[in-house]
Amino acid sequence: MNTVDSLGHEWDPRIGRRVRDIASKGEGELTAIVREKVSGNGDESMYARLAYIKAANGIEWSTAPDNIQVLR
Repeated sequence: MNTVDSLGHEWDPRIGRRVRDIASKGEGELTAIVREKVSGNGDESMYARLAYIKAANGIEWSTAPDNIQVLR
């Protein structure tokens, strides 16, 4: 896993690149990979990693980071 900042954003070399979400087949720019809290408190907290993609038409969606394929 990459370095995570105080807001839960991970550094990733693919951010800002054109990518395809292999799950939805949607394409756009990878804008962020974030660790988001999904349940629990304190040491019992559980987190999910989500990748955010923004299409040329402005629609943004999330997917699993493993679903990201960089386009040339």
